[in-house]
Amino acid sequence: MNILATEILDFWFSEKINQYWFNSTSEIDQEISQKFESVWELAAEAKLDQWRNTAESCLALIIVLDQFPLNMFRNQAKSFSTEAKAIEMAEYAVTHEFDRQLSNDKLTFLYMPFMHSEKLADQDRSVTLFEAAKLETNLQFARHHRDIIQRFGRFPHRNAILVRDNTEAEIEYLNSKEAFLG
Repeated sequence: MNILATEILDFWFSEKINQYWFNSTSEIDQEISQKFESVWELAAEAKLDQWRNTAESCLALIIVLDQFPLNMFRNQAKSFSTEAKAIEMAEYAVTHEFDRQLSNDKLTFLYMPFMHSEKLADQDRSVTLFEAAKLETNLQFARHHRDIIQRFGRFPHRNAILVRDNTEAEIEYLNSKEAFLG
């Protein structure tokens, strides 16, 4: 495996960082940008596609394409710019049964691009994968994400970032206690 892919996994799964997976800070976002934005640019340009050939390096590529931009470009449209490529790599990994080679914490991030998608088929795939892996906490979030896409066809909390007009139903939802805000 490419040493850079190993460095990404070591960083992402470190004790220091894993506590910020779903609750980042501006300092962590900045650290990810400083260390990995150039890697993300290469991945976005398909210059790291050779990483898809092993379970571990494919996972590193998925993290670079799916997780890192959410940190590096928080509250910017650019944070979703490699989402489709992350989904493509996640599908490749599942098709090649890389998910059978990974621990549950790593598996979570292999499947995560499906949960981030605004396509219902990807959301259904997310639920199916998390269910089959018996990752119950992730499954709850996967179902919640799918329910939002079933209801609205997109994530309303992304509308402002992506300069999309809210529907009346989305405005009502975003102003409610049930709103998922990202």
